[in-house]
Amino acid sequence: MRLFSSLKVGLAVRKPAAFYFNWVWRRFVSAGSGLKMSPVNLRVEPDSKCLFDRPVTVKVDGLAPLQLVTLRATLTDEKGDIFSSSARYQSDGKGRLDLSESPALGGDYSGVQPMGFLWALKPQSPWRRLMKRDVTTPYKVDIEVRSGGEAVGKDTPGPLLASCAHERGFIGQGVRRVPVREGRIRATLFLPPGEGPFPGLVDLGGTAGGLLEYRSSLLAGHGFAAMALAYFGFEDLPERMWELHLEYFEEALRYLQALPQVRRGGVGVVGISKGADLALSVASFLPGVSAVVSVAGCNANFMTPLQCGGSTLLPGLGMCLERVRVDEALGGVLDLSDCYEDPRDPSLQGCVVPIERASARFLFLVGEDDQNWPSTLYAAEAARRLGTHGRAPPEVMSFPGAGHLLEPPYFPHCHASFHKLVGAPLLWGGQPQPHAVAQEQAWSRVLSFLKESLPGEVARSRL
Repeated sequence: MRLFSSLKVGLAVRKPAAFYFNWVWRRFVSAGSGLKMSPVNLRVEPDSKCLFDRPVTVKVDGLAPLQLVTLRATLTDEKGDIFSSSARYQSDGKGRLDLSESPALGGDYSGVQPMGFLWALKPQSPWRRLMKRDVTTPYKVDIEVRSGGEAVGKDTPGPLLASCAHERGFIGQGVRRVPVREGRIRATLFLPPGEGPFPGLVDLGGTAGGLLEYRSSLLAGHGFAAMALAYFGFEDLPERMWELHLEYFEEALRYLQALPQVRRGGVGVVGISKGADLALSVASFLPGVSAVVSVAGCNANFMTPLQCGGSTLLPGLGMCLERVRVDEALGGVLDLSDCYEDPRDPSLQGCVVPIERASARFLFLVGEDDQNWPSTLYAAEAARRLGTHGRAPPEVMSFPGAGHLLEPPYFPHCHASFHKLVGAPLLWGGQPQPHAVAQEQAWSRVLSFLKESLPGEVARSRL
């Protein structure tokens, strides 16, 4: 074999040439009189299948030393909408990439971002939001490595070097999904593995409506008996939020508290956006709530009157539609951030949730770039109200660069999306990288806060 016969003994070989020599020697092996190339290997560790909120590491080997490549990820949701991300990398001196150590050189994310391929996913069609509807099926993420890392992008990919499929599910091993249709209750209960009893909680979504189960299913994987509760826009519930009744939430709370799988001594309520102010109201007016997590919520009852016993318990904090702005730079997205009535207005104090009545501990999670509404102000007002009434201060976690939609970790950042209730795209705010950091930190604290505040041991699913 004369492949390297031109290299003279004793010749001083520069470092890049030595790297190339070692790569050729390693990747090409004798096969009779011919040569055979060893494949590039792309894999996800510790497993190609995991729960959505669990971190993984993407690794590649078999590349040339210091080779420039593009790593792409693609996900197709249940509606057929495609989300994708792309970043440039350079292999190390041994032809390897490890996303937990190797910095992305640019693209949809940069720097060392082990999960950037996931949280940086962007919709190919405008105003789409990745929101899991059927938790019984996993998301499939197709990951590929292509040659080139300079001018190569999502629209002009280089030759494919390696690919793999990565599944991210929502129901852990042994977790049971139980549809609940008791009386007026429209919900889904997720029970951890084992007999229990487990710490219990109610999970309330926002103005998207319907029955969204993905957060509850993931919480069950961490040992909580979590019940996702719909309150409009699902089955025979009202299609829109014309009015809400405290008795409905009381019925759901009592159902959960009475389950033999739920530990006595108080349950938690977790809510996002409109669901967050409902969580405050449930804790303030109903007994048996030990912990409340408010995610990007308001300290007042927003928009829809809360009824109880045939009368209005809390009127709705309104909006001034004349102050709606249209962001033409973003293609006509509606900016509602200046539209809301101010809950500090003395004439609107009847809308403010009297959280001093609650016996629960409070955790407020807010993004400092929330462009839907001033959630940082609302959390500060809630803290001020508790202090005024001699109550212990709540815990407030405020995240720079994070927007309104604080989801479980690794969900893609959504800056704006179409809102079916409004019939137009709305601005949510946030920047992708700091928003991703916020989601990881917030989720970690939610889990520890609930474990500290609710009675009973929790057992994490092994998947």
